[in-house]
Amino acid sequence: MKTTLKIFLFLVVAFGFSATAMAQTSTTASATILTPITVTKVTDLNFGNVVPSGVAGTIQLSTAAVRTPSGGASVAASNVGTVSVAEFNLAGETGATFNITLPSSVTLNGPSSSTMTVDNFTSTPSSPGTLTGGAANVKVGATLNVGINQTVGTYSSASFNVTFAYN
Repeated sequence: MKTTLKIFLFLVVAFGFSATAMAQTSTTASATILTPITVTKVTDLNFGNVVPSGVAGTIQLSTAAVRTPSGGASVAASNVGTVSVAEFNLAGETGATFNITLPSSVTLNGPSSSTMTVDNFTSTPSSPGTLTGGAANVKVGATLNVGINQTVGTYSSASFNVTFAYN
């Protein structure tokens, strides 16, 4: 009887502790589809008429379309030309925030293989922006780098991307 009891206790201990405890529950899945952000370009970036010199310089174009020359570059006072910031109208989900990704630099190509670089892009609003009432207006300015005795003529770039994405 003692041996049988020992075997019984051994089996209870061996199998009792090796039993797997299981639990089960259920859950649901869901998703919310947002109105995609749409972008409409209003204007292109244009620094207007610029005058070079024997010293390199820059023309900073603020998001308020104010040009600030420095170094040897200057802006024409009477023959200003077309001056405009890059401007975009956005539409999307009311109250949503979005990130703005600006280029690091863009090359403008001119006559006789001459180039100028545009960099230091800024935006109003700065990133992130908010779609107030489902809409936002974004303005982009930058800095034009004018070389020493920059070749006279019209300079332009290929298209460049400004990206808007929900946070």
